[in-house]
Amino acid sequence: MKIVLRLLMVSIMFAAFGKVVYAQGEAAVPFLELAPDSRAGAMGESGAGLADNSAAIFWNPAGLAFQDGADVSITHSNWLPTFHLDLFYEYLTYKQYIEEIGGTVSASITYMNFGTFARTGPDSPDIIATFHSFDAAMTLGYATKVSQDWGLGFNFRLIHSQLSDQPTAGEQGSGVATTVSFDVAAMWRPLKLVLPLINEDIGGLLSVGVNISNLGPKIYYIDQSQADPIPTDFRLGFAYKVIDSDFNNLTYTLDFSKLLISTDSSGNSKPFYQAVFTSWGDAPLGEELKRFDTSMGLEYLYGTPGDFVFALRAGFFYEDPNHGNRKFVTFGAGLKYDIYNFDFSYITTSVFNGFENNPLNNTLRFTISIGWGQTAKTNQGFPRGV
Repeated sequence: MKIVLRLLMVSIMFAAFGKVVYAQGEAAVPFLELAPDSRAGAMGESGAGLADNSAAIFWNPAGLAFQDGADVSITHSNWLPTFHLDLFYEYLTYKQYIEEIGGTVSASITYMNFGTFARTGPDSPDIIATFHSFDAAMTLGYATKVSQDWGLGFNFRLIHSQLSDQPTAGEQGSGVATTVSFDVAAMWRPLKLVLPLINEDIGGLLSVGVNISNLGPKIYYIDQSQADPIPTDFRLGFAYKVIDSDFNNLTYTLDFSKLLISTDSSGNSKPFYQAVFTSWGDAPLGEELKRFDTSMGLEYLYGTPGDFVFALRAGFFYEDPNHGNRKFVTFGAGLKYDIYNFDFSYITTSVFNGFENNPLNNTLRFTISIGWGQTAKTNQGFPRGV
């Protein structure tokens, strides 16, 4: 199907800057891997260890187990701005702690707009019609604490991709695909942790999270023989509060992530339930380590929890040159007053030689959120849960 193939090329171009091009082949629906919110986006796109607001449904849904109250947020970003294309995404999240079920329920909607395309005939450049192309996903989640220090989180996701609206002439396939996926995550936030030798208690300051996201069947637009895997991702994250005081807080975050996709001897991608295990050993150890992306960030908060808080953020993202070669620095800021919060983030690649014209350069994200019924610590470092 010519239209679908052309749009797949657009999607691949989009993926080339979105962490889904890998040595073995290509994954579909790359929008699922985009860092959706401004806060973590400003911290080098690291958030699996922090995950203390409603965006935890993306970074690590187990982080929601340590939160109380409710929160709703919306994020907007014009994607790959240097291309001057009509690419943008919207991200809406909601979370609510429900005492009767002993946990937090959450939901999110992700929408990636590819713009409007013209349909032409098989043998003529004349425009027959126009259609809109987009990707979208709806996620539902649940998280609960299994002990004082441990939380578990689970997500279910419905994914819909519309690259075209109908076939042209005798072409096969519709250009529309739908599939599902799920996430499994865990979070460890010890309230008491005494370091050996120095005998110092860092309980409440350290957080460790792991998230395996987008476990699900392949997606196809034309027929099952041409199906592509969705981007199953492993993410391990750490967060540590370097400064924890009434008015000043400084948090450091560090994430390692890796796509769990591999191929068989014929070069075909394996099902997710096999790839989640085999993708760790289909290359020498040194090569496997190069397939991990590294992201880190700092967040400084000044203000009174529950009243007025000002945030400054910065981060760094690194990808091996042979596995995408993305390198960028991020910056951002935020302002919280009472229940209202505004954040933005900015990506720059111009600090690296040869990256001045990278399509990611000058990418901005904007997030507005409202939270209510929360303890003072919520959204100000690590919430202690309920």
